[in-house]
Formats: sequence, C-alpha cells, structure tokens
Amino acid sequence: MKIKTLIVDDEAIARDRVRRFLTAEPDIEILGECRNGREAVAAIKKLQPDLVFLDIQMPQLDGFETLAALDPADLPAVVFVTAFDQYAIQAFVVHALDYLLKPFSHERFRQSLAHVRKQLDRDDNGGLRNVDNRLLSLLEGIKAPPKFAERLVIKATGRVYFLKTEDIDWIEACGNYVTLHVGAETHLLRETLSHLESRLDPARFLRIHRSRLVNLDCVKELTPLFNGDYNVVLQSGDELTLSRTYRDRLQELIEKLS
Repeated sequence: MKIKTLIVDDEAIARDRVRRFLTAEPDIEILGECRNGREAVAAIKKLQPDLVFLDIQMPQLDGFETLAALDPADLPAVVFVTAFDQYAIQAFVVHALDYLLKPFSHERFRQSLAHVRKQLDRDDNGGLRNVDNRLLSLLEGIKAPPKFAERLVIKATGRVYFLKTEDIDWIEACGNYVTLHVGAETHLLRETLSHLESRLDPARFLRIHRSRLVNLDCVKELTPLFNGDYNVVLQSGDELTLSRTYRDRLQELIEKLS
C-alpha cells in the first residue's frame, strides 16, 4: 500500500519542489497540496494522510499551530520543511520524524523519506500505522517557552539568508508584513509585528508605538515633544516617535538605557 502524502507550504515554488521529488518515489501517493495551516487542518481531517510535509512559517496557522489544532487521533507522520531553522531544530529535539532545512538537495530529501519509511510500520493487513507518541511529544514540547530568536530567515529574489536580530535598528509594521531597518538597508518579512515581538528578546527590543519596535542598543537620545510624545533618536540618525499611548514604556526605556 502506498504512503498517502500531503504537501503544506505557503510558497508555490516550495510545494512544486516537494511534489517533483515525491513523484519519483513509487510508494508515494500525493493526496494534494495546501497553502496555509487552516487548509492543512481541513485536508488532514478529510483525507487522513499517512505523511505530511509541513512548512512552519505560514499565514493564519503556522506549522506547530496546525498540529495543535488536530485531534491526536488525526495526527499523521510529519516532516518539517522550513527555512526557519530554530524551530526545525526544536522539532527534531522533541522527536518529529525529520526536518528539511531549505534549500535542500534531492539527496537530502531522499534521506528524509528513507527515515520516514523506517518509522512507519504496517498493520496485519498491510496498512500503514504511525507511532503517534512522537507528535504527541512534539505538541507537549512546543508548550515550553521558545528561545528568543537570534537570527531571522529572509527570503528575497530567490535567495534565503540569515539576519542577526542584534543588527536590526528598528522594526515597522506593514499589515501582515514587517519592515526590518538595518542601517541603510530594509528587509521585508512576512510576519505580524505582534508575533515577531513575542519571538524577540524583550531585554533588547521595546515596543514604542503600535506599529514600531526599537532595538534599545541603537537608541541615542530621547527628546520630549509638545503633545506628550517623545522623539526617539537612533544611532543611525533615524527618528521615531514614542507614542503617548506607550508612555508607560518610557520609564522602562530610560531604565534599560541607563
């Protein structure tokens, strides 16, 4: 019996790559593709795949939230496919079947499949049966507070590269994206400001406006304005506003800068 497989990734090019590699495997049956976590939850419940290649960083529900939304009885075997290495490593530590760090080679993909085949056993009728304890351990493991991100994965013009969070001067919300200001450069990251704030070390990054986070190491001076706001001057010369809505952060900012 073939291994019924689902592909979940918000990027079409990533889904195409996984599908291309899977079509070369005679024991794989591709059930379909999903573009986000909500689609994946519905598809897993309906199609009951044996195996899911699951991206972590996705809109609506990320990979971990997708698994948490499922009943333990519905959990398939999972291989994480991600450019976001800190969560992929965490998943590996808590016994996810495997992870593929983008960009991965065809050989690395085949190694992952070989590992999956060893972990899946068959019942007396030849059907596949997963050892669900691995993903149950995963769901328990992700309840622990994650380590603050030390670097972010940036995807641009077909490239994937890593940016140290300590190099970011300030961050600005742009809907479901954020703009990272690094010296004279800017980088766009698909993530909400609130979610990114939860991943960053609060000892380094402080929210000074509903749409801005600032790296405290980059603050040069504070200047009071007439309306109760404060002007936050950075080492780069950029000037930001500490909104009076966030006046309770002012003393915290001063203490951290002292």
